[in-house]
Amino acid sequence: MTHSRELPETTGRKRDARLLMKQRMELADASASEMICDRIHTLLRADSPVRIACVWPMPGEVDLRPLYGRLHKGGWQILLPETPPKGSPLLFRQWGPDSLMREGRFGTVYPDGPIDVPDLILVPMLAFDRRGYRLGYGGGYYDRTLASLPDARAIGYACSVQEVNDIPVGPFDVPLPVIVTEKENITPADGSVL
Repeated sequence: MTHSRELPETTGRKRDARLLMKQRMELADASASEMICDRIHTLLRADSPVRIACVWPMPGEVDLRPLYGRLHKGGWQILLPETPPKGSPLLFRQWGPDSLMREGRFGTVYPDGPIDVPDLILVPMLAFDRRGYRLGYGGGYYDRTLASLPDARAIGYACSVQEVNDIPVGPFDVPLPVIVTEKENITPADGSVL
């Protein structure tokens, strides 16, 4: 996301990293989405069911949809985002296997369900580093959403090919406490790998 207080150098580095990551995502293992689903499910199965914000994938993105059914059967309330006008945090709507899906902004889809507030947010990433910083598509929706929901837990997810050594960080960027790839779960605060 380009913020008025972000240095032009940081904005340029983020733009370059986005272009590189879009190319790298084409190299991801075809089974990566399934492995990420399994890792997230394992990470969450000890938790009590809560309201969890997920994402309906865009073409080429990690597809967590198989996980939604598993969590829904386990009593979790699945919420999917509706993308509001730029400058606002995401809205989350309740989803079920029979939900009617509507077309949203930027080619997204969201359920035609009531708006709710998540306790846990699964955060997609275009790129990430081991410090827990993420790079999104530049709209700043997840930055604003996470800032507006400080009590919600966040788990980032991406394919391992999306890892970089150093994400350019602006003044509004906050690291994620957990990142899940098809190969490992990373907890940046203490540097451990689960």
